Amino acid sequence: MTDLMTFRFSRVLLTSLLLGISLAGCSGMSSGVNSDTFKPYVAEVVQGNFVSKEQRQALRPGMSRAQVKDILGTPLVASVFHEDRWDYAFSIKRQGVAPQNFRVTVFFKGDVLAQIDNDELPSESEFVGRLVTKRTVSKVPNLQASEEDLKKFPPSKSAADNTRPSSTALPASYPALEPTPR
Repeated sequence: MTDLMTFRFSRVLLTSLLLGISLAGCSGMSSGVNSDTFKPYVAEVVQGNFVSKEQRQALRPGMSRAQVKDILGTPLVASVFHEDRWDYAFSIKRQGVAPQNFRVTVFFKGDVLAQIDNDELPSESEFVGRLVTKRTVSKVPNLQASEEDLKKFPPSKSAADNTRPSSTALPASYPALEPTPR
């Protein structure tokens, strides 16, 4: 019975020792890894209809529903319970760029545009400018070496081997790849 207990005790001790060594080895790994090394990919999420300042300026009270739809497109929300209201919402989330959200609501009286309610909308060029991430450009090192710098290094062995002629001559003919028909 004591042999069985000794075997179990040594097995538990060995397992805990291996686990401790493994964890100690992993702790030293963080010194060479910075926070930018392992960044997860964040998918670009675009939802809704983008309405620009130019599109908003083209809307005029008194336009028909068809004319509004031609300018703004199909509304994101057109509720059966609120037939006189169309909602255009837009949001975009890109990695490295602040999220952007815009909203436009148009109200109708019958089939005629009566009122427009919207957030501050960017023009198309302003919107495209907001999508570009600002990258910091670091100084590019000089990659040219002078003749003096090149003379500091000894010639490589492969370059010396290429200058020597080959001692084995190539055969005059090669065997056929396929057997000849009889």
